Order: sequence, then structure tokens, then C-alpha cells
Amino acid sequence: MSAVLVERITSHVGDVGGLPIQRALPNKGRRVIGAWCFADHAGPATTVKRMNVGPHPHTGLSTFSWMIEGEILHRDSLGSEQVLRAGQVNLMTAGHGISHSEESLSDRIHLAQLWIALPDAERERAPSFQHFPELPRCAVGGFDGTLLVGELDGQRSPVPSFTPLLGVDLAADGPADVTLTLNADFEHGVMLLEGEVEVAPAGHDTVETVVPGTLLYIGPGCASVELRCLSATRLLLLGGEPWATPPLLWWNFVGREPAEMQVWAEDWAREDGGRFGTVTGYVGPRIAVPPVPALRKP
Repeated sequence: MSAVLVERITSHVGDVGGLPIQRALPNKGRRVIGAWCFADHAGPATTVKRMNVGPHPHTGLSTFSWMIEGEILHRDSLGSEQVLRAGQVNLMTAGHGISHSEESLSDRIHLAQLWIALPDAERERAPSFQHFPELPRCAVGGFDGTLLVGELDGQRSPVPSFTPLLGVDLAADGPADVTLTLNADFEHGVMLLEGEVEVAPAGHDTVETVVPGTLLYIGPGCASVELRCLSATRLLLLGGEPWATPPLLWWNFVGREPAEMQVWAEDWAREDGGRFGTVTGYVGPRIAVPPVPALRKP
């Protein structure tokens, strides 16, 4: 019997600003991996209609945008205006509240959009925006690795986090095989973006084959994982310390209590955006808040 819990999670298809996406988290079977509470994958695709996401609010989280192909223009209520290009990360920490817009500047796009839930001590902090044009790179067993956040193989990403996290992009042009040492206190997820990979977690009896649209969850207690591919493949390895109680996520908000969502919705409905402020420079309407449903605590 396997000692390490492994679960296969199927992404569901959606649309963000006219751009088709596959959403791995949150999912009915698994809502978070550590503080990673949202995971969208867009592309790789040449779009007929460019992505255009009007101003919308966030609170209680950090948005983590990893650009693989293409360009996106970010604007926010702090006055930030930044083009995100291939190989770069934008980190927007909403904290108490922020609003932003996103517009693709290229027809070809490949993007991972991730959200990180903030712990109690940080979720009311002042909002901030950071751009990271360069990240640590390393060759690991035939894979070309980019360290997005956390530590791996003696390197550390400059991208900060308020809880222990790991984020790695691994890409191979052909056959590749690597065994990675993991933090056994973390839970992890292997999220396929392109190709096909065989995943063999230590402490699990079987080898799992993962394809795009699938996230393989690996529970705590796994000290290493072997990744093997036979052709061009790209994946994200995500990890973090498990939360005792998962956060509550609704629309663009991450909180703890259902009552918070109504307060935040009413704030965004104000003409001045309330705590979320306004985005200047974007041409078009902001996104209206939907009715708040009946929510239950996690």
C-alpha cells in the first residue's frame, strides 16, 4: 500500500477576457496546494481575439503571473504600468485591496496565472506590485529549469513569499529524466502544460502518466520525485506547507469568513472602488461584481 497520497485532478475549461484557459485549482477534489489556491493555464495558442481583462479587485492574496510566450500589459490602482514578457514574473500582492487590468499585446500567448493565499498576519498588509525580469535557471537531468519561487538545487528565487513555497518550471525539447529532492513537509502538485510526463513519487507504488489538463497532487511525506518524458514537455512543480484550514475563495477574493465577501463586494460596487481604488489608463469599463452567493466556511 502506498504511504504517500497521490490524487489525479482534472482541470476544467473556462475563459478569461476572451482567452481560453484550463483551471486546475480550485477544484472540487482539491482546493489548495500549500498557499497556492488558484492555477490557470492559458495556451500555448495563437488567438483570434486578444485577451482583455478590465479593472477588477483582489484582496487577501498575491497574483503570480508567469509568462512563457507573448506579452501582457499590467495596470493597477497603485499606478503601476508594466509589460510582462516571456521568462518574466509579475507579483501583485493585494493585501488589504487592489484593482488591476490585463491586456495581451501579442497574438501568440502562453501563460500560467497563479494565486497565493496570504496568511492571517499578512492579508491586511498594504498592496504592492513587483516585476522580476530575470529568474534563476538551471539544467536538471535534461530539463531546462526556471526557479519561480522558493529554493531548489542550491538556488533561491528572488520572488518573495509569506509562507514556504516552491514553484519550478521544467521544460525539455526531447527525452529527459530527473530525480528531484523534495521537502517532505510540503504537499506538491505536478501541473502539465505541454507534452506528457511519467511521475514516480517516492513512497508511492505506481508510476503516474500526466498529460495537459491534469494536475497530479502528491501529499506530504514525499522526499523525492522522478520525472521522465520521451518528447517535448513542459510542466510546473508547485509545493508548499499544508494549511490547517484552507482559505475561503470567492470571485477575486480570498478570505476566511463568508461575511467578508459581502463587505468587499459592496466596496468594489462603490464609484471610487472603495479599498480597491481605480485603475488609470485603461480604456473600457471595469468588471462588475456578481451577486454574492450563500457561502460556507471551509
